[in-house]
Amino acid sequence: MPRMLPNVLQPRATDHVPVLAEEVRECLAVRPGETVVDATFGAGGHAALLAADLHGRGKLIAIDRDPTARTYFERFQRGVRVNARLLRGDFGVVLPQLASNGVRADAILLDLGVSSMQLDRPERGFSYAADAPLDMRMDPTQERSARELVNEWPERDLAAIFRRYGEERYAKQIARAIVRRRKERPFERTGELVDTIRAAMPAPARFGEGHPAKRVFQALRIAVNDELDALTAALPAALEMLRPGGRLAVISFHSLEDRIVKRFLRERERGCTCPPELPVCVCGREPELRAIQRRPIRPSQAEVAANPRAASARLRAAVKTAPETP
Repeated sequence: MPRMLPNVLQPRATDHVPVLAEEVRECLAVRPGETVVDATFGAGGHAALLAADLHGRGKLIAIDRDPTARTYFERFQRGVRVNARLLRGDFGVVLPQLASNGVRADAILLDLGVSSMQLDRPERGFSYAADAPLDMRMDPTQERSARELVNEWPERDLAAIFRRYGEERYAKQIARAIVRRRKERPFERTGELVDTIRAAMPAPARFGEGHPAKRVFQALRIAVNDELDALTAALPAALEMLRPGGRLAVISFHSLEDRIVKRFLRERERGCTCPPELPVCVCGREPELRAIQRRPIRPSQAEVAANPRAASARLRAAVKTAPETP
């Protein structure tokens, strides 16, 4: 039977509902006395479930770059009995710092992408569904926002990120329309950008699957927050932090993230890389990880019905098999 969160940590209407919560709990298999790292704390939904499995004995390290996570963490602390601390920062920076300082963990979770607590606050500028300041910064103290990208980047660079990060078919046309529009006056609000994107697309594409601005907004968000570079830096650091037998779980929400995670896990699962013609192994390489499941775990129909934002979630998890480096 699925385990309920402690009453004090039951998600509120405005909180982030943890995706694939029971599946994460099963993959990470947290035991009392262990050290758990939630590298994307958010509103603390996953952390509460993992902390409950520690049964009052163990440690939980929470990481989040969004300063509003502090409020959620304080509420989280009131509902659990474990030693917990919050580190503010980008997990692509914090995890390598922890690894280099010798911090070791038994379970690490990365829940990628933007959280509901960010999407549901129009003033943060993440959503194309509400007119708001054009921002999209996960850390509001960082200098570069979506406004700077849209108003200052060359047309060629805008088209490149729309194509690469958003897989937007009409990247060139949209970038050209943005540059043309900003010559008249700079973009200030999300609604202005949505109108420009919609006008730049052929009529049939405006009424296709999903919102016409969805892919461009995703691309801008990824670029503003350096999300893919952060993930690339975080994965090897997480592996280094894990003790032998430690578990890593990563939830991604689009193919770009999932591709990076899949490639990393497969590379670290490989053993000998010697040419097949050699009679014996001379490289000495051993697998560092073992995948818990070959295919990504997807949310059930019931979960998607209850939380439509879970529809694109993919969970990959692995166990560290290699001995710890001295």
